[in-house]
Amino acid sequence: MAFAPIDADNHYYESLDAFTRHLDPAFKRRGVRPVQDGKHVQLLIGDRVNRFVPNPTFDPIIVPGCLDSLFRGQIPDGVNPASLMKVEPIRPEYRNRDDRVATAERQGLDAVVLFPTLGCGVEEALKDDIPATMATLSAFNRWLEEDWGYSYRGRLIAAPMLSFADPVLALAEMETLIDNGARIIHVRPAPVPGPNGTGRSLGDEVHDPVWARLAEASIPVAFHLGDSGYNRVAAAWGASATFEGFGKTDVLSRVLVSDRAIHDTIASLVIHGVFTRHPTLRVASIENGSDWMHLLVKRLRKQANQTPWVFADDPLNIVHEHVWVTPYCEEDLGALAALIGVDRILFGSDWPHGEGLSEPTDFAKELSGFSEVDVRKIMRENCLELLG
Repeated sequence: MAFAPIDADNHYYESLDAFTRHLDPAFKRRGVRPVQDGKHVQLLIGDRVNRFVPNPTFDPIIVPGCLDSLFRGQIPDGVNPASLMKVEPIRPEYRNRDDRVATAERQGLDAVVLFPTLGCGVEEALKDDIPATMATLSAFNRWLEEDWGYSYRGRLIAAPMLSFADPVLALAEMETLIDNGARIIHVRPAPVPGPNGTGRSLGDEVHDPVWARLAEASIPVAFHLGDSGYNRVAAAWGASATFEGFGKTDVLSRVLVSDRAIHDTIASLVIHGVFTRHPTLRVASIENGSDWMHLLVKRLRKQANQTPWVFADDPLNIVHEHVWVTPYCEEDLGALAALIGVDRILFGSDWPHGEGLSEPTDFAKELSGFSEVDVRKIMRENCLELLG
């Protein structure tokens, strides 16, 4: 390509002390604790074994892109899906930022936006202990600042995690993140945990101080795929209520849960007026695909017709103004562009995860139906606009 793309969905693999190095000792037994179990390391989160990531040492680790065909649903005839899984020793670029910059350069990328791997399952595991949630994510952010930085050499844009569970502490953490140079914030696409097992919408006005600060600082929010707690829905149908990465999963639960969390998250922001009250706020859906967007817009527009007083504008206009999306490669990208506009589509490879692309820029092969101008938008310019 005649330009260097920006990958909106990259990952690192956390060190075992990512959640403990800076943790307040008062939460030592209530946060994330690595424990040796024979030859293996397991994680205790809130005194319970957590299997969101089955091997928290990440060594060995899955080979980038080896499960691409599995997640596309395009396994060749006669191939055993289990045979696609391949592992290797952990690479330096998964943990070292200078090695990662060199890797991005080799891949032809100008910059990458970095998200957690293990971290995407921590808030759900701690949802019943809000003080421990806030302390643990704050400790993680200090580790992230130390090991990766929020904008390292202008090439690695790392997203700290923010929980809204305690609105006062969330605002305080937000101020710290701004002071330390955060460029984008990762928020879990899920209901906000409340006291005594309750929950509330991200659009609840109690969260307005945080949304207002994000809008004022021109910092976008990324809703990345993770454990949003939706397996509790699958449990009502007899499946496990707990998410386990690459564990034995009831196939029905995959259909029931699927992209429901991001669908509901964006719906809550639109219906509960977050974008109306904070008109400069920008959000992005990362690694959630995009097929859900068609259904969401259809439902929102129908609801706007039935209850027009709830909506300040056509829901499609609201979505186009405020929401960016990283689609999965196998989806109908032309239909997505026709719905929300090509200027709201982001390129994301999910590298170096096994279900992502082995080479990030291979994403461009899915854009054969787009003009050169639009390819540049998707592969680079739209992410620049999101990041401000």
